[in-house]
Amino acid sequence: MTTAPAPFDSPFPERPPASAARTAAHRADGARPRWERPAYAALLLATAVLLLWNLGASGYANSFYSAAVQAGSESWKAFFFGSSDAGNSITVDKPPAALWPMALSVRLFGLGSWQILVPQALMGVGTTAVLYAAVRRQFGAGAALLSGAAFALTPVAALMFRFNNPDALLTLLLTVTVYCVLRALDGARTGWLVAAGAAIGLGFLTKTLQAFVILPPLALLYAVCAPARLRRRLGQLLLAGLAAVVSGGWWVAAVELWPASSRPYIGGSQNNSFLELTFGYNGLGRLNGNETGSVGGGRAMTGGAGAYGMPEGGPGLRGGGWGETGIDRLFSANVGGQISWLLPAALVLLVAGLVVTWRARRASDSLEGMARAAFLAWGGSLLITVLVFSYMQGIFHEYYTVALAPFVAALVGMGTAVLWEERGGKAAALTLSGTLALTAVWSYVLLGRSSGYLPWLRWAVLAGGLLAAALLPFAARFGRRVLLATAALGLGAALAGPLAYCLTTVGTGHTGSIPTAGPAVAGGRGGPGGMRFGPGAEQFGGVPGGPAGQGAQGGFPGGAPQGGGPAGGPGAMRPNGGAPGGVPGGQGTPGGQVVPGGQGGRERLGFAGGGPGGLLGGTRVGAEAKAALSTGADRYTWAAATIGSQNAASYQLASGAPVMPIGGFNGSDPSPTLEQFKEYVKAGKIHWFIAQGGLDGASGEGGTGTNRPGGTGGPGGAAGSAIDTWVKANFKATTIGGATFYDLTTP
Repeated sequence: MTTAPAPFDSPFPERPPASAARTAAHRADGARPRWERPAYAALLLATAVLLLWNLGASGYANSFYSAAVQAGSESWKAFFFGSSDAGNSITVDKPPAALWPMALSVRLFGLGSWQILVPQALMGVGTTAVLYAAVRRQFGAGAALLSGAAFALTPVAALMFRFNNPDALLTLLLTVTVYCVLRALDGARTGWLVAAGAAIGLGFLTKTLQAFVILPPLALLYAVCAPARLRRRLGQLLLAGLAAVVSGGWWVAAVELWPASSRPYIGGSQNNSFLELTFGYNGLGRLNGNETGSVGGGRAMTGGAGAYGMPEGGPGLRGGGWGETGIDRLFSANVGGQISWLLPAALVLLVAGLVVTWRARRASDSLEGMARAAFLAWGGSLLITVLVFSYMQGIFHEYYTVALAPFVAALVGMGTAVLWEERGGKAAALTLSGTLALTAVWSYVLLGRSSGYLPWLRWAVLAGGLLAAALLPFAARFGRRVLLATAALGLGAALAGPLAYCLTTVGTGHTGSIPTAGPAVAGGRGGPGGMRFGPGAEQFGGVPGGPAGQGAQGGFPGGAPQGGGPAGGPGAMRPNGGAPGGVPGGQGTPGGQVVPGGQGGRERLGFAGGGPGGLLGGTRVGAEAKAALSTGADRYTWAAATIGSQNAASYQLASGAPVMPIGGFNGSDPSPTLEQFKEYVKAGKIHWFIAQGGLDGASGEGGTGTNRPGGTGGPGGAAGSAIDTWVKANFKATTIGGATFYDLTTP
């Protein structure tokens, strides 16, 4: 029978019940302890405070998406397609669902950092609430609170639910999917399974095929464990699949059927096709590395080098320019501090939970069966996502791992509840104690990767965790207070490391395309928008080797600490601190030019002209450039055009006027072609062309080789190079605010 939580102020029952399998399950409609509602409210409030604190420090965060949000707030057509600019020249390289909440917020409240990022933070609170509800149904309030806290204190979650990349919405939808599947399993309820399919479809409209990663284990679980006849189960799965197709496919159908001449180019594709983008650059290419149009490593690159001349890999790399692949990838210097604090514990507790509930019957036939189904649902989702992330050979960024956070947190809460309830048994007590010791040791390792970062904390975590682990099997002999004090010590030791990383993360702003949580780590590529392309990075403005930085946000691998957060309001791009040596003898200045004697701007990764097409961060826009773009902007479809979405976004956000990003995000999309660009100029639709600083020179105009934005280093990049050459041959250059402008209305 169902047992209610104990009446005293403890999250779990005072004495382990007799049946090992039955003890794991608690119904949502059971008696609620007095402390549950206040504790739940406190959890959500604390999560909201963590995610909203200092939120404006990130400014426009990833300006690539912020520009699309701005465009969508001004043009319903741009809103629907996810266009980078209100002129609808090209879309971002993802479906637009993640942009819609932010664009609506900006449309209602105006353009600004908070207006863009608050919807993301609210998604984090929502994910915590859904996770709590899912865990509580079978494991009680204590397990649910622990799961919610573990999720909220995952460093990469504290980062991405304060950032404007699509991963925040995707993580919420994945959590909703697992919750709906578990509700469907409890009685073979068709409506809940259809809701799970709809959530997956919305996930597809958020980040394409990544939403489908957890489908195989969840579908198999339902097909095997749902308490219904096989024919009904299969029919229900077909209905859920249909719901996924409808909720995700309506937009795809609209885009594919819409005449290409009257819609924006599909960014990230080479043939103006969303299906190509889905199954290529954003799909199978992420797994096998064959990503046409990608940069920085991948099998699509020929001649042993990636786009812009970047090396395809480095000594000892097993996966190209995006880092080593292998089962240890998520524990590496780059990724470990983002997600892996509780990952070893989650894996151990998954096994323990399955052992306890293994003899249970089919899902709803028993409470034990529902508990086992929960372990299989969360555990299957975790394992398949871990395998994909560990071995994918295409583009992989550290922040992708936020998708693992709810799976890890759920298993930690559920597994701890099961073992705590069975702590009277020797095996359960030793497993719980060993898991705590393992977590403390791993936290010690992770904290030690950042030299000089709170050195006392790693020792406190190790000592506290090992002490609690040693006392836990015997603490009950000394009374309930000693037992609870020991448990509190162990819990504090387990969460202290990720809590410190979270506080470091929310204490400063993050900008650029590849943000990371926490401080800089030895051998990592931390920092907001920062990454390093292998041993030869210095030739691209990378940071030479040296002591690991200690900046609050982290720094470049082997380099100096990151600079402070952005200053000023969201009306203009903020100057950021740089890493010494970022650009040899130069400093990023307004317009992306280089002047002697400075440091490379953090937001621009130290690249002259903002990097390859402004790939990892935009450029700083001065008052003169802003005024030039704003003057008479309403007479043109685009106030300006420039190569690369990040640079275009910088000018667009600063001026409020549409700026055409030639070549899209990577500067390699064939949009527009030279002939199309000439037609736009002839029709008087573009006012300015803003030149890029080349990688092969420190001048404002740069060169025309393969290692420059819009060059031939990437598929489709020849179009940008041809446009650049044609403009310079037919129009006069003017220096405005340190940047090179060409007035396309005056040959």
